[in-house]
Amino acid sequence: MAHAETVRMGGGRAIAEMLKLHGARFMFGMGGFQLLPLYDAIRDLGNEAPRHIHVNDERTAAFAADAYARVSGRPGLCDGTLGPGATNLITGLVEGLTGGSPIVAFTGDANRDHAGKNMTQETPRQAELMSLVSKELIRLERGPRIPEVVRRAFVGATSGRPGPVVINVPENVTHGEWEFRADDFYAVEPTLGAAGRRIRPDARALARAAELVHAAERPVLLVGGGVHLSEAYAELAGFAEQCGIPVAHTLSGKGGLACRHPLCLGLFGRFDRGANAAIKSADLLIAVGFKFGEIATVRYSLVPREASVIQIDIAPEELGKHQKVSVPLWADCRAALEDLLQAVADTAPAQRARRQAYLAGLQEQQRRWRAEVQGRLQSSEQPIAVARLCYELTSALAEGGILVADGGFAAHWAGLFFETSRAGRTFVANRGNASIGYGLPGGIGAKLAAGRTPVVALTGDVGFNMAMGELETAMRERIPLVVVIVNNAAAGYVKALQHAMFGGRYQSADLREIDYAGVAKALGCKGTRIRDAAMLAGALKEALTETEGPVVLDVVTTRDPGQMLPAADARTKAAAASGDRVM
Repeated sequence: MAHAETVRMGGGRAIAEMLKLHGARFMFGMGGFQLLPLYDAIRDLGNEAPRHIHVNDERTAAFAADAYARVSGRPGLCDGTLGPGATNLITGLVEGLTGGSPIVAFTGDANRDHAGKNMTQETPRQAELMSLVSKELIRLERGPRIPEVVRRAFVGATSGRPGPVVINVPENVTHGEWEFRADDFYAVEPTLGAAGRRIRPDARALARAAELVHAAERPVLLVGGGVHLSEAYAELAGFAEQCGIPVAHTLSGKGGLACRHPLCLGLFGRFDRGANAAIKSADLLIAVGFKFGEIATVRYSLVPREASVIQIDIAPEELGKHQKVSVPLWADCRAALEDLLQAVADTAPAQRARRQAYLAGLQEQQRRWRAEVQGRLQSSEQPIAVARLCYELTSALAEGGILVADGGFAAHWAGLFFETSRAGRTFVANRGNASIGYGLPGGIGAKLAAGRTPVVALTGDVGFNMAMGELETAMRERIPLVVVIVNNAAAGYVKALQHAMFGGRYQSADLREIDYAGVAKALGCKGTRIRDAAMLAGALKEALTETEGPVVLDVVTTRDPGQMLPAADARTKAAAASGDRVM
C-alpha cells in the first residue's frame, strides 16, 4: 500500500493555505508576535491569500468582519494577538453571535512550553473568555491538526444559525514546523457561505401552519434578520404576494422586502409607520427569522395574546422561548417559506382575493403616513432635520447602494425613514448587540464585500469618536466609503431620554462642538461640513463618485433633545404609565 504524500511547512503557512482554499478574501486585525508567521505566509502567497487589513483596534476588526459577512454572505475573518488583542475582539464577537454573522476569528495564545508563567500579555483563562462570546471555541494545540481545525471553524460558522467561531492558536503552533498529509488540505464546499446547510420543516407542523394561514383574515408577516441569513428574498415576496399577506420588518429584517413594495408595512416596534396597529389587530402572525426581541415587541407588549403565531427559525432554542407560539417550524427560512407556499398553493388565490379589502386599508394607512411625514422628509430647517438626511440618503442610494447604520439612534432614524430600493442586504444595522462605534468599521467591511456598489456609513458623533482611528485605515487602504456623521454634539439617545424622563436633567450626555470635516482633512481624507439641508443632495452625489478613499460628511443636526429621536420612545411612555419618575 502506498503511503500518503506528506508535506512539511510552518504552522502559519498551513493556516494561510487553508484560508486560500476557503476562498477568504479579507482579514481584519492587528499584528502580534503569536500570529506573525501567518502574516508572513499571507504576504508570501500574494493574491492567492486573503488581503490582511491592519486596523487600529481589534474591536473594529470584529465589526468589519461582521459587516463583511452580512453583505457577502461568506465568513468574515478577524484576528487578535495574545491577551488584549483577543479580549478587544469580544464586543464585536458578541455582535456576531447574537446577530447570526458567520465569523472565523484567530486569537494568539501563549507558547505551551511557558503558558502560566506570566508571559507578556498573557491573560488568565483567555480561551474560556472567548468561548463565552462565540458559537464555538476551538483550541489548536497541535500543528498537524491545522487543516482539520480551520475546516471545522468554517463549518461551524456557516451551518445552522451562523455565528463566530474562535480558533485559539498558541505561539508554538504558528512558529513551529510540522508534517502534514497533503490530501488533508481541502475545503467543504457547502460551508463556504451562509446558509451553509438548510433544514426543512416537519411535515406535520407544516400542515398545521398551512391550516392557520388558510383560515386567517388579518395575517401579518413579521420579518427579522433571519431572512437575510437565509437569503429568502424571492420566497418571502412570492409567499406574501400569492397569499395576500402584508410584511412588517424589524431593524435587522429591513430590506427583506423592498420598502416601496405595496405589501410592505415598514418598521415595527419601538418606532413604526403604522405596522404596530396592524400587528395589534392581526389574527395570525408569521414570524420569519424573528426572535421577538424587546425593541421589536415594544418591550414584549405588542403581540396580541389572542393572535395565533407561527414562528420559523433555524435555531430551535428560539422557538417559543418567551413568546407563546401556536406552530413552531424549526427550519431554514427559505426552505420553510417554499414549503409553506406549496402547502397552501391551491387556496392561495382565494386567500388573496378574500384579503383585498384588508390590504387596501393597510395601503391607505401607509399613504396617509407618507403624507403626514412629507414635511419632515423635505424640511429645510436649520440645524438639519435627521428625517431630511434620511430622505436624501434614500434618493442618493435609489439606484442601488448599501446603508450601514451605527447602533443607537442612527439605526432607529434610518430604520424608520430610509427606504430600501430593492430586496437584499441594502440596510445593515448591528442590532445583535447594538454597540455604538460600528458604523465606520462596519462600512469598511461592507464596502470591501460590496465591490463597486456604493456604501454609506451613517454614524453619530459618539460612534465616530469611538472608531475614528479607522478613518486612517480606510484612507491607507484607499477604500471609497462615504461616512455621514449625525453631529448633534451629544450622545443623542441618552440626552433625548434624559429630556423625556428627567425633565432636562442632563448628565454625561454632551460633547464638544467638533468640526469632523476638519478632522477628516487632517487624516488626508476629503471632508465637508454641512449646515444647510439644500447642500445634502449635491454633497452625497459628489461623495459617491470618489474612488480613491473615504469621504466624511459632517452633518450638523438639531441640538434640541426633544427632537433627537424619530418619535416618542416607548420606554418613556411605559415609565409615565407606571408612575416612575418623569419630570
